[in-house]
Amino acid sequence: MNTRLINLVATGKSWGPSALRVAVGVIFSAHGAQKLFGWFGGYGLEGTGQWMASIGLAPGYLMALLAGSAEFFGGLALILGLLVRPAAAVLAFTMLVAIFSAHIDNGLFMSNNGYEYGLALLAAAVSLAFSGAGRASLDALLGSQGSAH
Repeated sequence: MNTRLINLVATGKSWGPSALRVAVGVIFSAHGAQKLFGWFGGYGLEGTGQWMASIGLAPGYLMALLAGSAEFFGGLALILGLLVRPAAAVLAFTMLVAIFSAHIDNGLFMSNNGYEYGLALLAAAVSLAFSGAGRASLDALLGSQGSAH
């Protein structure tokens, strides 16, 4: 296996990241599905795009597609434990954009549409970007196969 790919999927033998990534992956995937498909009470690409344009993220449709794709597919990657480091890095960037474009002016607390939820997801994504997927993951399986050769 290519050395760069081995480094990309490298992960520790701990169970902790596995528990974190599955839960956070479900949350990200669901939020992405709201943006992309209108599932779970979301507004889909059109509605999300209009809102994003209204807060200055233009072109809104493209921004909704990018954010929704990062969340949906990044969340699926976390759930599967596949390419967790790059997926988590993209998700962390997505949360930074969300925090600073939509929530920072509202203070910390969610009750005021603040950034506490985004901050918690950002922290989880950064943690996974550093730790990798953990023991129960496709990354661990790929890494062990790559190092056996």
